[in-house]
Amino acid sequence: MNCFLRLLPCLLGLFLTSAAENPFPPGPDSQPQEGVPQGEVVKGTYTAATNSVFPGTIRAYSVYIPQQLDRSRPAPLMILQDGGGYQAVNVFNNLIARKQIPPLVGLLIMHGRVPSQSTNALDRFNRSLEYDGLGDAYARFLLDEFFPFIERTHGLKLSPNPDDRAIGGASSGGICAFTAAWERPEAFHRVFTSVGTYVGLRGGNAYPTLIRKTEPKPIRIFLQDGDHDLDIYGGDWWMANQEMERALKFAGYDVEHSWSNGGHDSLHATQIFPDALRWLWRDYPAPIRANPEKKSRQPVVREVLANGSEWQLVGQGYRFTEGPTANAKGEVYFTDIPNNRIHKVGLDAQVSVFAEDTGGANGLKFGPDGRLYAAANGRKQIVAYDATGAKTVVADGIESNDLCITSNGRLYVTDPGNKKVWLVQPDGSKRVVDEGIGFPNGVQLSPDQTLLLVADTRGQFVWSYQIADDGSLRFKQRYHHLHLVDGSTQSGADGMTVDRDGRLYVTTEAGLQFCDQAGRVNGIIPKPQRQWLSNVTFGGPEFSDLYVTCGDKVYRRATRVRGVQSGTAPIRPAPPRL
Repeated sequence: MNCFLRLLPCLLGLFLTSAAENPFPPGPDSQPQEGVPQGEVVKGTYTAATNSVFPGTIRAYSVYIPQQLDRSRPAPLMILQDGGGYQAVNVFNNLIARKQIPPLVGLLIMHGRVPSQSTNALDRFNRSLEYDGLGDAYARFLLDEFFPFIERTHGLKLSPNPDDRAIGGASSGGICAFTAAWERPEAFHRVFTSVGTYVGLRGGNAYPTLIRKTEPKPIRIFLQDGDHDLDIYGGDWWMANQEMERALKFAGYDVEHSWSNGGHDSLHATQIFPDALRWLWRDYPAPIRANPEKKSRQPVVREVLANGSEWQLVGQGYRFTEGPTANAKGEVYFTDIPNNRIHKVGLDAQVSVFAEDTGGANGLKFGPDGRLYAAANGRKQIVAYDATGAKTVVADGIESNDLCITSNGRLYVTDPGNKKVWLVQPDGSKRVVDEGIGFPNGVQLSPDQTLLLVADTRGQFVWSYQIADDGSLRFKQRYHHLHLVDGSTQSGADGMTVDRDGRLYVTTEAGLQFCDQAGRVNGIIPKPQRQWLSNVTFGGPEFSDLYVTCGDKVYRRATRVRGVQSGTAPIRPAPPRL
């Protein structure tokens, strides 16, 4: 017998039990019903290429195709990990016949394995890697490889609409389903998980915290678990699922659950699966919205973002955008480093070229004299532009990335290549005031201008210093604790800005993270696109619009808060809640 088939009962053990010992007998929706059209089930095997997300893997799968499917139109679909379970085919047949769910394609897919090259060796089993792991690897596998394969092989057209897609699974397959939607909400909106593994196997225990902090995503989720679920070295499944449900409610998600006294098996989940599907697909095809009832209690929703605000495109077609900053009117300037240009965004949202041949200008800030200061690293200079675009060299022979400026005209400049922070005085004299940060990048003053904050792109922290009377730095601390993307050893912290309440906004790999004055991340705003989020500033006539540079584009978003204008008098925020 094939090794894979011998192991299949073990891998799916949570689905196997005799009817006599089942305390949760399935109802009629889970049983074959006379007169109900029976869908076709086609089995196959997918073999991944060497350039696959999971190279060298093979996996079994089944495709469920209902009789009612209109093949001329893109089909709704539901993906189930571990090859299915829940008596899903019977449920699909019965609920489709009653028009309680749309005629959908079922993709019942196993995890991958890399076959061994010897009968004396084990295959490499990818279940935990693919299912328990955070990040978008499994979602990319589905979207970029498996879905196109299914369409080619079986002559199907799968809908790209996230409202037409449900994904589910049990245990590790359950957290896998949630992760796919969490990472790619533009692709998956409906999630079912039973006895989900939201524990410390590969980082899933971080989800409740991330859900509470990250701006809500358009995901509808049904959770199932029982109080006799696993309690082992990785964590307590029962408590973890309840914590997930509480976090989702706190964040305003459309979430439902069904708890029982069951264990780590599929018995209760199979019993409630028809009801879960009816709930997930209710109101179809109405779109699923983020925070649909406006009940989120997150700081990112209640304190920072304006009601109904979304990222709006300001400009595109650049090579790499950086250095956004605003003048006294709220007009925003940003750099396109490879093209040696500085652009200006007017209050009418029109973008124009402010300066050419900028010497690779990166970071920008306006000073107390109204001039625009730029880190022109291509020429090893700090320069200043007047309102006409005329340029003056402020300091020479200094490598630079970003800068900030105090109300008395002192410049602090980061030099990541040499791991230095420079102080440039108004007279152009310069000296190193700190060394040793792995990659000092963004640099920002606290609103009261008593602290200097420096982002470490290759680390997890923003460093904080107290500024002495002579401009030197003291009492250096790793202060603002940032979230990392799973699998990354660095935060990707880059540009920063502050608001008048003392929040620090940091562009990172995980999105735009904002911290309170005590250094704690209170919220995460997802990136407007899947590219490097390089920098951020407040602009607009009230300094209440967040502007970010992200890859080849610039975006803005309305907020409830007001930013601190560069180069102006210090502002003292209220003390933090400790």
